[in-house]
Amino acid sequence: MTTSYDCTAPEQRAAGLEHAQRAIRESKCVVFPTDTVYGIAADAFSPLAVTLLLASKGRSRKMPPPVLIPRLNALDGLATDVPAEARRLAEAFWPGGLTLILHAQPSLDWDLGETKGTVALRIPADEIAQDLLTLTGPLAVSSANRTGHAAAQTAADAEAQLAESVEVYLEGGPRPAEGAEALASTIVDATALPLRVVRQGAISLERLRVVVPGLLDVDGNAPDAVDAAPDGDDAAGDAAPEPAAPEPAAPEPGTA
Repeated sequence: MTTSYDCTAPEQRAAGLEHAQRAIRESKCVVFPTDTVYGIAADAFSPLAVTLLLASKGRSRKMPPPVLIPRLNALDGLATDVPAEARRLAEAFWPGGLTLILHAQPSLDWDLGETKGTVALRIPADEIAQDLLTLTGPLAVSSANRTGHAAAQTAADAEAQLAESVEVYLEGGPRPAEGAEALASTIVDATALPLRVVRQGAISLERLRVVVPGLLDVDGNAPDAVDAAPDGDDAAGDAAPEPAAPEPAAPEPGTA
């Protein structure tokens, strides 16, 4: 049975978090606010729960969900061969709207879909999200909407799309705040060097390059690559790096 909680009220927030923790433990899905949009979450280590999450959205295993984590020290437990540049980005922009695609720890017993050996990680800058993650540990999370529909900006919006496929809805008000633009996280592929932006979002390329000056843009261009090209040349076509092997599986476009 689906239950909604108004997390702007302290008593309902406590009850909602407790129910959500129990639902995650039972391999069910919950909806909660993040700093970008509302997300639908499931236990990252339960293949049944991840399958339910994907089915709720109408999404195939070819678009694996990213994983939200509660704190920075969880990074090395879930990812391996983390480049120093990726670690600097995490330290600078987590919690926040940055997702890092990394090589997954091969010893982990999970099945997020067709990840090609990678995992996309983020720490959200939202108190309700962080409280839930502290209780549950890493969660597979995607935007709380049916595939092809607009991302939900309230729990009520999410419930209108996902209905009883979700056990618990945690309502925390609009995400982002009313009047603010709904921006998904920026995604950086950190499975090979140089690092490359694969989706522009909440964190601008300019801010990222303050921390990692050599970061490639979404077209594979290094800083000033276009300006440095001879007249008449298209530097974008020459600057793209060879794809990593295996090529990382980026999260779906609507992910939180």
